[in-house]
Amino acid sequence: MLKALPAVPGGFAPKAYVGEVVPFSVVAFREGHDLIGVHLRLTSPDGEETLHRLTPRLDGTDTWAADVAIDLQGRWSFRFEAFSDDFATWAHAAELKVAAGVDVPVMAALGAELMNRALTERDRPAAQRTMLRAHATALATGDADVALALSTDGELARVFAERPLVTLRSSTATHELLVERTAAGVGAWYEFFPRSEGARRLKDGSIKSGTFRTASKRLPAVAAMGFDVIYLVPIHPIGTTNRKGRNNTLTTEPGDPGSPYAIGSAEGGHDAIHPDLGKAADFRAFVRAARSEGLEVALDLALQASPDHPWVVEHPEWFTTLPDGTIAYAENPPKKYQDIYPLNFDNDPEGIYREMLRIVQHWVREGVKIFRVDNPHTKPLQFWEWLIATVNAEDPDVIFLAEAFTRPAVMRALAAVGFQQSYSYFTWRNTKAELEEFLTTVSHETSDYMRPNLFVNTHDILTEYLQFGGRSAYRIRACIAATGAPIYGVYAGYELFENVARPGSEENIDNEKYEFKLRDWEAAEAAGDSLAPLLRRLNEIRQAHPALRQLRNLSVHWSDDDSVLVYSKHLDAALTGTGQPDTVIVVANVDPHSVRETTVHLDTSVWGVVPGEPFEVEDLLTGAVWTWADHNYVRLDAFTEPVHILKVRERV
Repeated sequence: MLKALPAVPGGFAPKAYVGEVVPFSVVAFREGHDLIGVHLRLTSPDGEETLHRLTPRLDGTDTWAADVAIDLQGRWSFRFEAFSDDFATWAHAAELKVAAGVDVPVMAALGAELMNRALTERDRPAAQRTMLRAHATALATGDADVALALSTDGELARVFAERPLVTLRSSTATHELLVERTAAGVGAWYEFFPRSEGARRLKDGSIKSGTFRTASKRLPAVAAMGFDVIYLVPIHPIGTTNRKGRNNTLTTEPGDPGSPYAIGSAEGGHDAIHPDLGKAADFRAFVRAARSEGLEVALDLALQASPDHPWVVEHPEWFTTLPDGTIAYAENPPKKYQDIYPLNFDNDPEGIYREMLRIVQHWVREGVKIFRVDNPHTKPLQFWEWLIATVNAEDPDVIFLAEAFTRPAVMRALAAVGFQQSYSYFTWRNTKAELEEFLTTVSHETSDYMRPNLFVNTHDILTEYLQFGGRSAYRIRACIAATGAPIYGVYAGYELFENVARPGSEENIDNEKYEFKLRDWEAAEAAGDSLAPLLRRLNEIRQAHPALRQLRNLSVHWSDDDSVLVYSKHLDAALTGTGQPDTVIVVANVDPHSVRETTVHLDTSVWGVVPGEPFEVEDLLTGAVWTWADHNYVRLDAFTEPVHILKVRERV
C-alpha cells in the first residue's frame, strides 16, 4: 500500500477539527486479477476502535477512500488494511463466466464453499446465517440461474461488504491524526480596535480614548451580525520614543495614540494593559461580556518591543545591536519601523523562550484562548513548534493564527509545525483563474495541515480590488470569503465600505493603527449605507449549512465567462448531522464593474444528480427559485446582485 492520506510533509501529524469530515485514502493493489478490499482502522483518543470500508475512486489509479466525520478532540490513530476480497472476486468472475456458460459447475461450487466459510465465522447474526445456509444449499445443485442471481445479489454483496471474508491481509504503519476543537477550523472573525469603540471628541477637539467598558457596548451588534470571534489588536502600553503620528508619519501631534504594535512603556510590557483601556478587571469583564454574547476573544500576540519596553533595559541581549551601538529597528525594506525593535532569538533562546511562554500563559489565565500572531515568519520555526506544543499540552483549546503573508514554503511550514490557522493569499486573489487555483489548493492540496482564514481586509491591507472596485467589490469578496472556507474575517469599517487608501499604498488613509476612528454604525445601517445586513445574512447561511463548515469538500465548476467563478460545497446525508444532504453552489461575478451573462456548467454528479436531470435551486440571498440542470444561463449584475449563493433543494 502506498500514499496513505491524510499526511503532512516533514512527518508532522495531519490535523482535523471536531465536526470535520476527513477524507482518508490509500493506494492499494495486488498482482493478478483477483479483487481486494481495503479497511480503515480508526482509534479515537478514548481507545474506541472503528472499522470503515473504503471504496475505489478514480478508475485506474488504485486509490481507495472513505470520508469520516471526526467527533472527538484529541490524538487519534489510524492505519489501512488491505485484503483479498474472496467474495467480490467470486461474484465478479461468476457474473461473467456463468452468463457466458463457462465453468458453471465450478463457479457454483466455489460459491457454495464461500457461503460455508462464512458460516464458520463467529458472531454472524442469525438472519445472515439462515440466508447463507440457504444460498450454500442452492449453489450446491450447480444451477446456473442460482449462481448468476447470487453473483449479482445486492443484499448478499452488502452482507459480505460489512463482514468480508478476509485472506492475505496486509497493513500500513499506524499514523496519528491531531483533532482540535471546532473553533480551530470554523469561525467568523471580527476585528476592532477597542480604543476606537466608544472614543469621543471633546470640546477642545481632542479625542478621549474608548475603554474596555465602552468597547463592550459594541459586542451585541457584532454578535447580531453572526460573528463568533472578536479579535483585538494589542492592548498593551504604547511607547513614546519615536511614536508614529497619523498616517505613519515620524512627527506626532499632541493626542496621537501611537501604534499599538509599538508595545511597552513605563507602564509595562506584554503582560500589561494600556491604562487608557482600563485595568485587568476591566479586561476580564470585557471577556465575560463577549462570552455572554456568544463571542470568543482573540488577542494579538506581537512579539516585538518599543524602545521604551522594560525588556530593552532588563534584557538587551534579546535585541540586535548594530556596530554603532544602537539597537536595530524593525524593517521591511524599504519600510522602517522606528517605533519597534524586533526580538533576536539567537543570543538567549532559553530565556526568551521562557518569557514568551510566560506571556501566553498569562493571557490564557485571563480568559484568552485564541491568539492572532503578528509576523510569525520573522521568528524561528523551532520556537513556534515548541511554544504551541508546550501551550497545547497544558491547554489543548488554545488556538494560534499565523499572520504570515510570506513565501508559500514558509507559510505552509508554520502550519505544519503547529499553527491552527493561517492568513493566506486570498486577499490578493481576485480573478476567476486566481481564485480557482487558490480555492483548489487550500481545500485539497494543503488541507491536511493548513486551515486558511480568509480575511477580506485587515488594518494593514486595503487591496486595489477594494480601493477601485466600489461597493460591489465589498459584496463580492465577502460572499466568496464566507463560503469559500469555514473560517473568514473582516476588519471593522469593512461594512462601511472604507476604501480610500493612503496614496501609493495598500493601506487605508488615516489608518486606525495611528489614530482613533469615530464611526456611527447605527446611523449608517439606518440609512441603508452599511454592509452589515449582508454580513448578517452570510453568517446565517453559514450556520444553516453544514457543507459550508467544511474545508475539504469544495469543487470548482465551469463557466463560459472569464469573470464568472463557480464552485460548490457538498456533504452527503450521512455526514451532515441532519440526515439530509447539503449542497451549496456559489456563482460569482468577480468583475465589480460589469454585468455578466453566461452559461455555467456543473458536474452535478458531485451531489448525486445524473447529468441532464433537472433540480431546483434557491438563491439564499434573494429567495428566488429556479429549475437548473448541468448547464444553466446566469446573469450577474455587479451593481445589484453580483453573487448567487444557491441551495440545492432536496428532490422529492
